[in-house]
Amino acid sequence: MKRLLFITDLYYEAKGRNYYEEDLFLTSELREDFQLVICHPEDTETFEKDFDLIVFRNAGPVAYFKDKYEAFRNRVVSHNLKTYNSFNGKADMNGKQYLIDLTNVHFPVIPTIDTLDSLDLLPEAETYIVKPKDGADSIGMEFIKKDQLSKKVNSDSKNILIQPFINFQYEVSFYFIDREFQYALYAPNKDKRWELKEYIATEEDLAFAKRFIEWNNLSWGIQRVDACRNEKGELLLVELEDLNPYLSLLELSDDTRQNFVESMKKSLQKALQA
Repeated sequence: MKRLLFITDLYYEAKGRNYYEEDLFLTSELREDFQLVICHPEDTETFEKDFDLIVFRNAGPVAYFKDKYEAFRNRVVSHNLKTYNSFNGKADMNGKQYLIDLTNVHFPVIPTIDTLDSLDLLPEAETYIVKPKDGADSIGMEFIKKDQLSKKVNSDSKNILIQPFINFQYEVSFYFIDREFQYALYAPNKDKRWELKEYIATEEDLAFAKRFIEWNNLSWGIQRVDACRNEKGELLLVELEDLNPYLSLLELSDDTRQNFVESMKKSLQKALQA
């Protein structure tokens, strides 16, 4: 049996989510087909060379251990370590710059800039959202008025994202393994974003989500396309999580959850053989 180093922080506290429950379930399933050891994301260096594949799962926001994460990424390249997800993604695994890049090429994303010089590129709004470019999990996010932007944003450092506040109907997430759609979940009550229900995706919905999956061109792994549906009924990308997306596995029906596990096992074998 192949050996997996499963990276997770079982003690990370996230609002509305129990990381440890999801990963304890997932590891219990994966150990049927793999030899598996759980490791904290800050302790990987000692063990990396002893495993066939490093599975980077619910490690929490890497901004909390940025230096160790960057060192890990460097070792992946220098030691030719095999990881899951593959580290050739262009989205959240590298920060939030991609939201600006996608805005500039007119993808259906919430319009995003990082300098007040570009403010005229955003639609007029009463309220704006600002958040760190290397943030995650809503860390450092603030809602502010236009006349406060100059106090919050340093246009020279370009380390803060600016977005118009979107009065959306609901948020919806599409989950993929490799480039294959698995399931979708949505929050019908936008004030309770982690009270999720299964969502029946239309062909138009999937065309929207797959556009970002194709753009990202990840070799293998799990991705979550987070979107909101605006008042016009249009989907806009909120983020493309391609590093360690929380999966809400325990919110799924038994059949959907088991199908996901089987798809992940096949994907892990693909990564091991690459």
